Amino acid sequence: MDLVYYQTFREVAVRQSFTRAAEQLGYAQSSVTTQIQKLEKEFGVQLFERYGRGLRLTSAGEELLKTVTQMLELHQQAKEKLAKQGGGSLTIGTIDSLAAYYLPPFVQRIWQSYPELNIRLQPDREDRIVHRVKEGELDFGLMLVGEPTDPALEWTIIREEPLVFVSAPNHPLARLAEADLRRLDGEEWIMTEETCNYRIMLEKMLKAEGLSYRIGLEIGNPEAVKGCVAAGGGIAILPRLAAAGELERGELAALPFSHPDLRLSLQLCMHPRKWVSHAMRAFLDSLLPER
Repeated sequence: MDLVYYQTFREVAVRQSFTRAAEQLGYAQSSVTTQIQKLEKEFGVQLFERYGRGLRLTSAGEELLKTVTQMLELHQQAKEKLAKQGGGSLTIGTIDSLAAYYLPPFVQRIWQSYPELNIRLQPDREDRIVHRVKEGELDFGLMLVGEPTDPALEWTIIREEPLVFVSAPNHPLARLAEADLRRLDGEEWIMTEETCNYRIMLEKMLKAEGLSYRIGLEIGNPEAVKGCVAAGGGIAILPRLAAAGELERGELAALPFSHPDLRLSLQLCMHPRKWVSHAMRAFLDSLLPER
């Protein structure tokens, strides 16, 4: 039986009036009457009897009121406890660069509010993250993508994330004040793995522009990519957030190349039927831009 019916029953019992109970609950009197009738039908007893101009509980109604009072008190206690809930786990599928350079401050802040929350960051390929979110293995995914890849999931854009071409500071291309993409022809690249979406975008753009290129090294980890580029091993493309520290310290140089097809956004994906705890909601809210 719907908990609302028990709340209505208790209100009628306390006020000894269908009319006053309806006014207090904001229902039509007919709705209150119907709910009480359904309760009586459910239990096969009469719960109220007329007493002068008012109502009073029957003996069966008095017994039910004792149980209903306990039920509603337990329900309220459960709501209060869950409102303060901070335990449990939060499993996030993400890519290496976000796990290393974007998420740590958000994780630290949520731990301060929910110290019992166990947060697990699981770096993976974008296609694997989407699959695992869809299968319920991950609470949500956080990725850099051009467009959502699975319409069955809920996608939220957090922010646009620029891509940057980087080289060692002494690389010839680093001395250019402005550059034409044709200057990239024949360059040697330090590439991320083949499934990386911004590598796919880069190679597609190079081929569309008719530019030749060599892959000097292929590495999955952005830290290793930056180290090889800084040592003079070639040029690379990375999300700006992954290279911001090295660019600021002058360990890497940002090259003056851009292309409208090289655009990514930081997006969060979640199963539309995912249950969200209070701690998880607080974490998601911290990621989302103010609206």
